[in-house]
Amino acid sequence: MHEQETCPCGSGKAYPACCGQYIEGGQRPDTAEQLMRSRYTAYARVQNDYLRKTWHPSTCPEDFGVAVTDAVKWLGLEIKRTAAGGANDAEGVVEFVARYKLNGKATRLHEVSRFVREKEQWLYLDGSFPDAKK
Repeated sequence: MHEQETCPCGSGKAYPACCGQYIEGGQRPDTAEQLMRSRYTAYARVQNDYLRKTWHPSTCPEDFGVAVTDAVKWLGLEIKRTAAGGANDAEGVVEFVARYKLNGKATRLHEVSRFVREKEQWLYLDGSFPDAKK
């Protein structure tokens, strides 16, 4: 990715000034939303190490499956809402819709993600899927 390209997370900022500072620059996101955006970007850029580092060890899978491969083309991220998840919070929620293509088929992932802050670092804990059939 050219260093002046717009960050995949949809912020409108250049990648190095946005999620690049977390994925490649060693900075830690201050909020759950920043972590959510950087994790989306890590999926888009196939950055498995960053995803593993920012996933709570109690829920992190051994294998990320097809989601973190070049087979998936991530198309966009929309943050629907956030709850808590600020710089001084211990927990946070981010609801989002991510659009992607797999094998030429466009799909959307609607998730309500839960994040926890441990040792001054935000971690993805788990998520639920409001659109899932019960």
